Amino acid sequence: MHLGWFATTGFGVYGWNQPWSGNQPQDLGRPGLFVDMATTLERAGFDYVMLEDSSVLPDVFRGTFESSVARGVQVRFDPLPLVPLMAAATRHIGIIATVATTFYPPFLAARLFQTLDHVTGGRVGINLVTASADGAAQNYGLDKHVQHDLRYEMADEWVEVCRKLWASWEPDALVLDPRSGVFADHTKIHTVDHVGTHYRSRGPLNLPAGPQGGPVLCQAGASPAGRAFGAKHADTIIAAQTGVAAMRDYKLDIAKRLVDNGRGADDAKVMFLVNPILGDTDDEALARRDRLREAQRSNVDGVLAALSYFTSTDFSQFDVDAPLPDLSGNNGHQGTVADMFRNGKTLREIATNHRTTESVELCGSPDTVAERMGEIMEEVGGDGFLIAAPVTRKNLTEIGDGLAPALRRRGLLRDRYPHGTFRENLLSA
Repeated sequence: MHLGWFATTGFGVYGWNQPWSGNQPQDLGRPGLFVDMATTLERAGFDYVMLEDSSVLPDVFRGTFESSVARGVQVRFDPLPLVPLMAAATRHIGIIATVATTFYPPFLAARLFQTLDHVTGGRVGINLVTASADGAAQNYGLDKHVQHDLRYEMADEWVEVCRKLWASWEPDALVLDPRSGVFADHTKIHTVDHVGTHYRSRGPLNLPAGPQGGPVLCQAGASPAGRAFGAKHADTIIAAQTGVAAMRDYKLDIAKRLVDNGRGADDAKVMFLVNPILGDTDDEALARRDRLREAQRSNVDGVLAALSYFTSTDFSQFDVDAPLPDLSGNNGHQGTVADMFRNGKTLREIATNHRTTESVELCGSPDTVAERMGEIMEEVGGDGFLIAAPVTRKNLTEIGDGLAPALRRRGLLRDRYPHGTFRENLLSA
């Protein structure tokens, strides 16, 4: 199976003031923890690390920044400067950074990621998001965010422009001939002259094609518009379907959509979000799970603050024990909100039952969890899992040096990287 790690708050804060969160004041804004993550997960055989991002500090919940900063949960540094640092410490693992297509001009993004493709030796990827919060849109000069499905329409054209720019130098345009003195063949470099509904770009890029011919594309849409977009463009898709049956249905749906787009059924690897709870024994892991669940049940405000962020609606105004408010006009993360609302009939039920990073519960010793992961992939039909545990050195060690070897002993995880680029390793069987 394929494995990735979903850094849920990107280049940010994890487990502030918790027993195993390390030296957070010293780690804050420094690359060391994330470089450790890359080297640990490459040793474990992971395909990639994905760094989430957001460009807004939410103040929707109760009209203040308190829920965003009291525990550091919405503090984000830009992940892009981390990419070359993580790549310099590794040789094989892919590194994906998040970009909001609604706010990044296509030429800027295409040039930046083509550069990173060279810098990393063909190991960079983009997590394509359209963003959801009105506050983020206001940071970029809009009064409110673009309507949900229109954002995906714009993103579709955005990718089209980027692909044209990434291909604006033919693969053999570089001559690099010291005898003739010719650096590049100008006849193999082309303008793109894109004039579309939402974007215009002349091109070409002023740098040659990258090792991958363009970065790996990652996407996490659960709505119909998001699924259509992912099936058309993505090399890897993040999924958070709850339960094995729903996971299997999602995988089949994406496979069909891929084929409908003229692609192979396995041309995009579907990675299901999980947060394994490990212990030396099954009983130890179960006790740890119960402690974590109790902490989650008591964090009603945390879940309501997240809902407020996803929907740009202040959920502190609603009675937590009353029937759910009408969110039919929600312009945010529609798939995420729909999934949360399946977990209860009142806000309190949603908050006490919600687990954002688990398609299925995985709990036990490394051997127990590895066995269960293999069984689930057999039932679902592939492709792998995206670990969404907090980025702490304890969690990295448990997964990298505990769970990964247990998977490898069962023949479920690679023991080497057969190819030279991220995309080739990701799309290999």
